[in-house]
Amino acid sequence: MAQVPQTFLDGLAVRTWCGLALRALGRARAEIDAINVYPVADGDTGTNLYLTVESAATAVEAVFAGYETQPAGPTLADAVRAMAHGALIGARGNSGTILAQLLRGMAQVLAADGAQPRCDGPALRLALRRAADSARQAVAHPVEGTVLTVASAAADAAERADGDCGTVARAAHQGARAALAATPAQLGVLARAGVVDAGGSGLVAVLGALVEACTGGTVDTEPARVASTPNALPDPDPDPETETETEAGPAPDADAGDCAAEDGGPAFEVIYLLEADDTAVARLRTRLDALGDSLVVVGGDGLWNVHVHVDDAGAAVEAGVEAGRPYRIRITHFGLGDVHTGGPRPPRERAQRAVVAVVPGQGLAELYTEAGATTVLARPGEPPASGELLAAVRRAHAREVVLLPNDAELRDTAAAAAEQARTEGVRVALIPTRSAVQGIAALAVSEPGRRFDEDVVQMTSAAGATRYGEVVVAEHRSWTTAGICQAGDVLGLIDGDVAVIGADVTATAETVLDRMLQAGGELVTLVIGDEAPETVAAHLETRVRESYLAVDTVIYGGGHQGALLLIGVE
Repeated sequence: MAQVPQTFLDGLAVRTWCGLALRALGRARAEIDAINVYPVADGDTGTNLYLTVESAATAVEAVFAGYETQPAGPTLADAVRAMAHGALIGARGNSGTILAQLLRGMAQVLAADGAQPRCDGPALRLALRRAADSARQAVAHPVEGTVLTVASAAADAAERADGDCGTVARAAHQGARAALAATPAQLGVLARAGVVDAGGSGLVAVLGALVEACTGGTVDTEPARVASTPNALPDPDPDPETETETEAGPAPDADAGDCAAEDGGPAFEVIYLLEADDTAVARLRTRLDALGDSLVVVGGDGLWNVHVHVDDAGAAVEAGVEAGRPYRIRITHFGLGDVHTGGPRPPRERAQRAVVAVVPGQGLAELYTEAGATTVLARPGEPPASGELLAAVRRAHAREVVLLPNDAELRDTAAAAAEQARTEGVRVALIPTRSAVQGIAALAVSEPGRRFDEDVVQMTSAAGATRYGEVVVAEHRSWTTAGICQAGDVLGLIDGDVAVIGADVTATAETVLDRMLQAGGELVTLVIGDEAPETVAAHLETRVRESYLAVDTVIYGGGHQGALLLIGVE
């Protein structure tokens, strides 16, 4: 049944907009991924936009669920604030981060003090203008021919429209479509690839959904994604095993601006949420701008989403730590392969095999990444969702993927992600690792040259042969398998169960290590968290060397990993 046309936006219309935008991006996701040639060729813009809107839609649904027992549903202000907040905390990639700021800009107008309970045409014009301007301000070095250009054109067209919300939304959509078609003329890398801007294409789909929510009619939410230039047209039916590579850096042309070079650009994409004040964020922008490019910092009111491309991922995270409290940290290695010297970018074949791992701290994320794994960072108390694991499997871009959850609590979540990835044609093996040290053991014996089944067996065997322990501080009084602990007690866990309750970190860690080595062992792995005593690593290494002959010790820095210490014994 068609929607009833209306001349305003209210809370229910915002909910409808979210649902329609999510469906539109779901249909267009693969195509947008396939034309994603700026600013980095990692083929995920469509997926990032979809996941960002999915988070926004989930937040809006949560608000509506809270009003189920009340006759009046959420107000326009309630709905647009939820939409903007959901997009902010779930923003993925450069494109998703900018979309989050566009929605936040709209919310600043539609949910402002004194705003009307229903949005009319003039209010929507103001909201679209604020959205475009705030998104441009959030990007360190704006480049024309991108989603920023499309957003500005939409706002310009809306300002020229005279009428209700439906009229204004339709004008914005048409202006965005026209600007999208012109993006190859503004950005050389798009013209050479024969495509329009991927992020702009996604924004056109979102604006088309806004028209449908306002009017109840239908619009073309599938904008032309191929430029009118005759060269380098993408295969309309790409081989699923050789997806078109996307998101190359900007062309060396003058109109490409100050973003990453097309080839040889930064190696990592770093994204995190940050709790910090405005002054600290201003300093952070300056520091990150010096470290890399494609810098986008969006948000406000103490909560920010930070996105940057850098060679030193650790330095980007450290900058966030200095500014405030970063969390939900995601680091992606672009892995672009051979240098591309110009002309149409050839399809990037999938890797044969990859490892995707959940890790509890930045130090281990860097260790796993250096070993070739794609990582998902899990902050204590905020485990990753199956969608995050699925996105990591997609980023790995391989025919065969070994998934290491590294946490017993994540086994079902990882299984759901693996099942979904299999429906997309990826062969996934889930190794039920219960600790990051088991994951290290599994990764150490992986040999991509082996048959997949054989490699999985060897990795599973190595993980299973590794006992794992950890040392943590109790947060509250509770019963444990070792007795009653009080808040502040030091707990030593072995294979997931509390084995020691102590008062001193080093002494407790030594007791845990001794008990783990009673059954024998050849290698001890110690992962030291930032909050552990500085001397604990050296003390335990000396203990092993003096008391356990022929047992080697390796030590890694874990960063902010929740546990003071992780221990593995193989």
